[in-house]
Amino acid sequence: MKKNNLLIWMVLSLGLLAACTNLDETVYSDLTTTNFYTTHDEVMSAVLRPYTHSRAVFACQSRENCWRLNEFSADQLAWPQKGIHGYDDAKWIQFHYHTWDYTHSSLKDCWNLIFQGLGYCNSGIEGLEAREPEAMGITESEKAAFVAELRANRAYYYLGAINTFGNVPIVTKVAEPEYPETNTRQEVFGFIESEMLAIIDDLPEMTSANSGRFTQIAGYAVLADLYLNAEEWTGTPRWDDCITYCNKILAGEGGAQHGTLELDDDLLTPFCNQNTEKSNENILVLSYDYQASGNRCSWSGDFYHFAQKYIYGGDRNGNNGVVVIPSAYDAFDDHDLRKKEWMLIGTQYAYDDPATPVNGTVEYAGEPLVFVSNIRLNKSGGTESSMITGEENSGARFNKYRPGAWEDEHYWSNDWVLYRLTEFYFMKAEALMRKNNGVATAEAVDLINKVRQRAFTAEDWATGDYAYTPTTLTLDELLAEKGREFIFEGKRRTDLIRFGKFLTGSWWDHQPTNSEHLTLYPIPFAQLSVNPNLVQNEGYQVAN
Repeated sequence: MKKNNLLIWMVLSLGLLAACTNLDETVYSDLTTTNFYTTHDEVMSAVLRPYTHSRAVFACQSRENCWRLNEFSADQLAWPQKGIHGYDDAKWIQFHYHTWDYTHSSLKDCWNLIFQGLGYCNSGIEGLEAREPEAMGITESEKAAFVAELRANRAYYYLGAINTFGNVPIVTKVAEPEYPETNTRQEVFGFIESEMLAIIDDLPEMTSANSGRFTQIAGYAVLADLYLNAEEWTGTPRWDDCITYCNKILAGEGGAQHGTLELDDDLLTPFCNQNTEKSNENILVLSYDYQASGNRCSWSGDFYHFAQKYIYGGDRNGNNGVVVIPSAYDAFDDHDLRKKEWMLIGTQYAYDDPATPVNGTVEYAGEPLVFVSNIRLNKSGGTESSMITGEENSGARFNKYRPGAWEDEHYWSNDWVLYRLTEFYFMKAEALMRKNNGVATAEAVDLINKVRQRAFTAEDWATGDYAYTPTTLTLDELLAEKGREFIFEGKRRTDLIRFGKFLTGSWWDHQPTNSEHLTLYPIPFAQLSVNPNLVQNEGYQVAN
């Protein structure tokens, strides 16, 4: 993927959307679907375009996207108001309190991003299927592989849609029909499943050359994810099917990056700025190469403090937004290396002068910046801790992905991880426990301990105090441990819903909402207003 960054910009206007809105077309180029797809490079640009758009949809890239909707409504991350900053019309507060409605701007933007991505997939599929391979400068087998890749990407976009909105139109043609009808969540589930099963054998095996693109193992990952959530999404559990595809992944079927797929030895390699080159754990990533293309995953906007560049030696500060909420930070044992390595806490020092503290810029202007786990008005002696009582230093901060310093030759080239091997240890363990009435089997315990061990020093692990047993690994503890392992990765809301905790759970400054319809987001007002065939999700207001 990193070798093809320039190709993606060749697609200028190829019928972008398979959305639910009738849009007048403005032509910005004389490239059309009738004179495009004549060279291998043009084909590749169409195949790769959905991946670059995925950066806006599934990564933490300062957009109103699936990542934000999956994290801000859950029990680990929040964007609280800090002094005069971060209120943003209360839209982040609404996610935390579960008080959103169908007019929320982030819902509209997320819907549009998903369907724009589906449009890129559909446009590419139509363009390739309408032509003979020779006319495009490719072989028959290449054509089959490229179509399979686009269909896999389309299925992944629909995985985001079924998780977020549930009942959405299944659209496989650009702008056809003009006003598509809503399909049920069960129908969308069946579409994703049938698409992946139909094309998975045509996907390439995983090698270092195609990391960042769909492979057979990535296809297995989508299916395992789909089956893990089958009971929630369709009413019918599919635990055995989940285990089947987890086993394929754990056995390395379908090839593996660098010839091997295994857990990395440390906590940082999967997320470092050479993670595609160095990690043996990552299965599907969104690829970035800042040096080659100038593109980087701009998590700085969400996560970084106003003076963050002085801490890591880079060129980007942030909006001082997302923090780890106190109850999530406290869920980590003090001996847990993930608490130390993946979060920033305490006094922050200058990268180029480690003995000199970085100063704050607002409440602590001219004073050392000291990140604290609580979210309250410490400066004025306030004791209340809430979404509106923060200061600039409130909350432990993100440190899972580290871009390196400005002079690093791989600066900010971290690939954003969508699936890594670790997740399928957890998926299989959960499926085994669900089949065993919620009780951990010896195999489930072994799977989780293999992952958990690297979160502790050898000395700590040798004490036996941190390894799970069939007694201590309950379903609630599995959920807690999964939260610790996958913090910041955009998975949490989905897990809470599947474990029955999203509506009934209490966490920092959040009380149970107990409103069943909140497990799905509403169809946005803007979409309902233009498409009379859309049906609002139960429990939400409809457009007038």
